[in-house]
Amino acid sequence: MNLSSPSFQEGATIPTKHTADGDNVSPALEWSGAPGNVKSFALVCEDPDAPRSTWIHWVLYNLPADAKEMPEAMPPDAKLPSGALHGVNDFGNPGYGGPAPPRGKPHRYVFKLFALDDLLKLPEKATRAQLEQAMKGHLLASAQVMCKYGRT
Repeated sequence: MNLSSPSFQEGATIPTKHTADGDNVSPALEWSGAPGNVKSFALVCEDPDAPRSTWIHWVLYNLPADAKEMPEAMPPDAKLPSGALHGVNDFGNPGYGGPAPPRGKPHRYVFKLFALDDLLKLPEKATRAQLEQAMKGHLLASAQVMCKYGRT
């Protein structure tokens, strides 16, 4: 399975509009090569370079099995029209929370997509930990794309 973004190149700097210094809107994502028996997708965006521990910027699950992309600026609603549900990020909100690193060395932002063999039985606003627990035994494939962002 492959994951990419028309909003940024792998390993490149994410545009400011997708950060807390800009419009704080989610980037567009596209994927291909998912197994044929997928029932749903889940997505996490995390900053492994955060000072204290990995910072979660986005948790999204129960994306439809036929989805192959997500548009830019996904609404932060807890429940989306497609039936997908937003979890809560480490800012304490549902939806995407863009990069907002402390000044210094740029941080990495890793978008991880998971192909699952079931719809997850999770409520709206689940945490990353709850998502990981619910995905156990259901993972068919995964892919990731990474970008960077820093403040000087």
